[in-house]
Amino acid sequence: MALRVVAAEDSYLIREGLAALLRADPDLDLVARVPTLPELQRAVAEHDPDVVVTDVRMPPGLGDEGIRAAEELATTHPSTGVVVLSQYVEPDWALRLFGPGASGRAYLLKERIGDLDALRHAIVTVAAGGTVLDPQVVEALVGARTGRTASPLAALTGREREVLELVAEGLSNGAVAERLHLGERAVEKHITAVFTKLGLDAGDDTVHRRVRAVLVYLSATST
Repeated sequence: MALRVVAAEDSYLIREGLAALLRADPDLDLVARVPTLPELQRAVAEHDPDVVVTDVRMPPGLGDEGIRAAEELATTHPSTGVVVLSQYVEPDWALRLFGPGASGRAYLLKERIGDLDALRHAIVTVAAGGTVLDPQVVEALVGARTGRTASPLAALTGREREVLELVAEGLSNGAVAERLHLGERAVEKHITAVFTKLGLDAGDDTVHRRVRAVLVYLSATST
């Protein structure tokens, strides 16, 4: 059965382009496309979609409406996945989107709209309760780092910070182990310690906690 999708985007051209992409995939059923947050809320209430694909900034406030919609849906429609599209790289927004206990969330840069494979992967993943963080979001945040010490990271040891920094750069546990000349089991223990010290919910799956840890790190060390 096709996944039922509601798309929210205030720009007419982008909204219609997004609709055309979604309609080109037989496994996706675009049940509504809307330009504002109130219309998105009504569409969700009417159609109970599997996934919402939404811009971050929409009328009426052109602020953080997409993130607010995701936060609201976590309560009203917890089984509905949310893919947030943004042209902005905002650590605080990403942290809110991937909040403790949240599931089925993706944060993609808007330039991904033309990449149907990336968009489809995000939609399918969040529909199944998974997590997707655009690698380019991580890249941009890493590039903006100032390297200052910040309070959320104060409890970490030097080695734990090294491990977390390499995880933020996209390295797997095996690659982190090789870079730091550690055993992979040692890296796993450091990552578990990082999760605990950052207060990340043990009820979330490992992928989600890994994303949260990276976002906490990037938020604490970027301008």
